[in-house]
Amino acid sequence: MDTAGALHYSSTSQDIKDVSELKHGEEFSQAERAALEGIVWRKLDIWILPLCAGFFFLSFLDRTNVSNARVAGLQTTLEMSNYQYTVAVTVTYLPYLAAEFPSAVLVKYVGPDLMLPTMVTLWGVVCASQGLVNGYSGLLACRFFLGLIEGGLVPGIVLYLSFFYPRKMLQIRVASFFVATSLSGAFSGLLAAAINLMNGICGKPGWAWIFILEGIFTFVFGAISFFLLPRSPEKARFLTEKERVYVISTLKNAGSVSEDDKNDGFSWTEVVRSVKSPHVWFLAVAFFFNGATLLGLAYFEPTIVAGLGYAGNQAQLLSVPPYAVTFVLSFISAKVSDRYQCRGYTVIFFSLLEVIGFTMFYASTSSRVRYGSLFCSVSGAYCAAPALITWMANNSAPHIRRATAVAVVFILSQMGGILATWLLGWLSPAPKYTSATITFIAMSVGIVVFATVNLVYLRRENRLKAEKRERMRKEEEPEGLGDRSAWFVYSL
Repeated sequence: MDTAGALHYSSTSQDIKDVSELKHGEEFSQAERAALEGIVWRKLDIWILPLCAGFFFLSFLDRTNVSNARVAGLQTTLEMSNYQYTVAVTVTYLPYLAAEFPSAVLVKYVGPDLMLPTMVTLWGVVCASQGLVNGYSGLLACRFFLGLIEGGLVPGIVLYLSFFYPRKMLQIRVASFFVATSLSGAFSGLLAAAINLMNGICGKPGWAWIFILEGIFTFVFGAISFFLLPRSPEKARFLTEKERVYVISTLKNAGSVSEDDKNDGFSWTEVVRSVKSPHVWFLAVAFFFNGATLLGLAYFEPTIVAGLGYAGNQAQLLSVPPYAVTFVLSFISAKVSDRYQCRGYTVIFFSLLEVIGFTMFYASTSSRVRYGSLFCSVSGAYCAAPALITWMANNSAPHIRRATAVAVVFILSQMGGILATWLLGWLSPAPKYTSATITFIAMSVGIVVFATVNLVYLRRENRLKAEKRERMRKEEEPEGLGDRSAWFVYSL
């Protein structure tokens, strides 16, 4: 039965066995799966993805709107040098890094339904507070607490989605929330241009209203999400009991969650196993490079556009089209990657697109060509990221090993962002950004290299696992091996 046909089935169909029978471990029949397949994932997509995308959209918007505020006059009003502006951006990264690992570990035990909305609500207050500062020290304080509160959001969302979706379906869902970065890049320019028209209202400059209004909206969204975000498939009120059993059964069969919940408890042994895994470090290096290019563009793209000869609201508006194109490409690439299970090739393709974009920016003196190069570099950086994230989450199990791996790579990503901030903000003079552009070209090539190495390594591991499966039965294998089990096939 096709998906469209399955949507007409009711989850209470007589084709579906009584839930009490399923809890004893019986497999779903083909007819039962056909009846549930289209319904269950559609329900999860409707209830979960918009909230996760909203969280990430607001996170990126509230963290990077400082670049729009800079174009609107923040740096002039607070009498900041380029060095001081770079320090203000860097201050956000440091607590962000410190928060990622503990947040990734705690999200399952505190409960994502409490932890994620609390983070969103609190940083909304901090974001709005930036519009009330009168000096540089006040801005630094706000940027510090913004990073501290936001730090665990992205690892938290990635892990949260892995609680609900099997590995083969994860990238399109990760892309659905990660695409919010490109959407925030597009909307931040439009919103900043519109909000800047409030310049002078209540004695506040336009850049202050950018922080205040966007912070208030974040606070409201976070408060509402307390009542909407489900804790887990077992607690999802919009699913029937049969549908909950189906989701959990599918996750366990796919290796997305452990057969025994005890295997998902915290263990330093699992933390060590994660950091000793070669594929974690291959992707960690790729994340460092991708974090540098992506976050560099996120914080400085409006400034780069302004350096091409555009100013004020024109620069704000021209920062939008590269992100609009990226928004479309993100969905297309994620659909292809999920359909053909080609995480590594997706990373390589879009990293090569980055190489093209940064090379165009470096080699040309034409403002039009350099502006056009942003379509390649922004699309490459932003579309490679969801594939990298999903690739890591797919290939780490059980939960603590996955949480550790996700935290490690995101920490490296933010470290790359720190490097990019100093390259673009201080060490590489505008408008050519020569040193930064050369570095980004090398990093984009580096992503291709390490993604290729990881592909070769994982293919070799899968071959060895296949040989092992031929020599033994699953019952003969020790328990608790997680992704090292011969029956855990790595995603390529």
